[in-house]
Amino acid sequence: MPRDPTQRIDELCEQIRYHDRKYYVDADSQISDRNYDRLIEELRELEAAHPELVTAESPTQRVGDLPVDHLVQVNHRAPMLSIDNSYSVDDLRKYEERTRKLLDKEQIHWVVELKIDGVAVSILYENGRLQQALTRGNGVVGDDITHNIRTVVDVPLRLATADPPSLLEVRGEVYMTNSELVRLNERRKNAEEEPYANTRNVTAGSIRLLDPRICASRNLRVFCHGIGTAVGLRATTHMDFLDEIASYGLPATPHVKSFSNLTTALTYCDELIERLHELDFEVDGLVLKVNRLDHREQLGNTSKSPRWLMAYKFEKYEVTTKLNTIHVQVGKTGTITPVAELEPVQLAGTTVSRASLHNADEIQRKDVRVGDIVVVEKAGKIIPHIVRVEKHHRRGNPPSYNFPLRCPECDTSLVKDEGGVYIRCSNRKCPAQVRERIRYFASRSAMDIEGLGDKLVYQLVEHQVITDCADLYRLSLNDLMSLDRMGKKSSQNLLDGITASKTCGLARVLNALSIRHVGITVARSLAEHFTTMDKLREADIEEIAAIDEIGPTIADSVFQFLRDPPGELTIAGLAAAGVVMEHQSTTVEGTPTVFGGKTIVVTGKLQRFTRDQIQDLIRQHGGKAASSVSKQTDFLVAGKNAGSKLDKARQLGVDVLSEEQFSEVIRRES
Repeated sequence: MPRDPTQRIDELCEQIRYHDRKYYVDADSQISDRNYDRLIEELRELEAAHPELVTAESPTQRVGDLPVDHLVQVNHRAPMLSIDNSYSVDDLRKYEERTRKLLDKEQIHWVVELKIDGVAVSILYENGRLQQALTRGNGVVGDDITHNIRTVVDVPLRLATADPPSLLEVRGEVYMTNSELVRLNERRKNAEEEPYANTRNVTAGSIRLLDPRICASRNLRVFCHGIGTAVGLRATTHMDFLDEIASYGLPATPHVKSFSNLTTALTYCDELIERLHELDFEVDGLVLKVNRLDHREQLGNTSKSPRWLMAYKFEKYEVTTKLNTIHVQVGKTGTITPVAELEPVQLAGTTVSRASLHNADEIQRKDVRVGDIVVVEKAGKIIPHIVRVEKHHRRGNPPSYNFPLRCPECDTSLVKDEGGVYIRCSNRKCPAQVRERIRYFASRSAMDIEGLGDKLVYQLVEHQVITDCADLYRLSLNDLMSLDRMGKKSSQNLLDGITASKTCGLARVLNALSIRHVGITVARSLAEHFTTMDKLREADIEEIAAIDEIGPTIADSVFQFLRDPPGELTIAGLAAAGVVMEHQSTTVEGTPTVFGGKTIVVTGKLQRFTRDQIQDLIRQHGGKAASSVSKQTDFLVAGKNAGSKLDKARQLGVDVLSEEQFSEVIRRES
């Protein structure tokens, strides 16, 4: 007996929607491309035989048959306001203070989100069915792009729920991936058409096309991140909202987290900026949002923007150049990092000749080959990275890059992290690892040992004078003077610097040890919680993981390091040398807080202090070290060649101190 076509069409639609959601929303494909195509083909054949059964929500109706005559302008149900933005952490902290005052100093949970560099869109569902999509336009009136939004594969034509909100307007960003731009430009080259310069321009043009068939060929995507007008929404927080729309099959913005204070939120911002190279789409900043929806109601809007969110933006620069060769470096934890050697090019005011390729998977994902023309980007303070290959400029078929199988330094077989992307040299005695660990141990953010430069570290390891960080504290004058270009005075100065580093405290020691996943922030949290190395070594994984913002991965790394023989040996060596491994409070007990409650900015080239040293002194004496001058600044410490910050301080009447005056204030109060 033949199957009922109505029932089979419903089954096929349901299966296809399920697989669309698993692929585009959950990133968890459960069917091969060929089997997915078979479902689509069967559905098309059934609908062709029974056209009366075709519905607007059918997956086959993604692309309309005819273009629209023109774009119709439609009023938004609620205005799509702009977002206030800042490039300064100080501004974000002031924004937090203003927000807390408006909420009567209630605790605020902050959400950190990627700011997608695409085209803003509003998508309206009524009783779970897609009704309309509009561009932002002028914020009050937008262009109707429903015919094109239906072609975007990760926008469901019907929400995946039996009980949808009666009205749901989600707001988001239409975008194109970098890999899709590469494919599009290859097609345009073959058609002898001009390539597109960037993803945003092609997205903005495509989403406003009159012919949806052309838009469909561009493979645009959408991320949803906001609420317009809604009736029947269950969420009470932004994080709940993202979970709710994801359950309906809508693609929520990825990498979103909530934090109980702004400090930890800003730390996560730094982490996200460092991970920009992992993304296959462009971002032009981050967004901080108040998590609770009732708090948003209290805060309301100004005439231009909501008071409950602010964008944290960073300068982005791009340039195109040629990749001449690829080599690998060995890091302090054994990570093998590929580096692109580039044709030198000007980027953000400096000459760039190298860019990190991060890992083997990234080279493969972006299909980077020697001789390629590549787009290099620098965003914020991170090192330049390769965004994409301009394959339409590729000549011939150059060979793919073969990642080395053995360590280039010690010839040990390389191993890939279980479940990770990094490839490592497992030989902890590898000379390259030893050099990098010692170099980092002596760096400013770690033990701050002056005079221990790269060339000297290379000699110490090459001649096997030292094999571990703790060996630094056993160096003698004769050891150093036997090396090239090391006289008695420079050798003694270095020994004095090594001796002085013994009192840096537990936080700096933990950061200096090159424990995987442990940086300055984590080291400080561990030091503040456990106060001594002995107490930290006594703790189990669960106790370490319970500390705010640490978690099981970092806890396991710390726990294993402290118990593995090499880690135990290093710590024992440091203890034997008299290195202080107790926590030192930022404000030293008994130290007069001469700068108590004061905000101090440092600018120019300093003679007496490193930047880290003077900022530590400011904190030790009760002050706050800020990065930009404003009306809230109490003092500016000006070194040589102080520029715009000094000018601004004078305009605002901020007291200006020289290094000598700064030191004298501390001496006088002490």
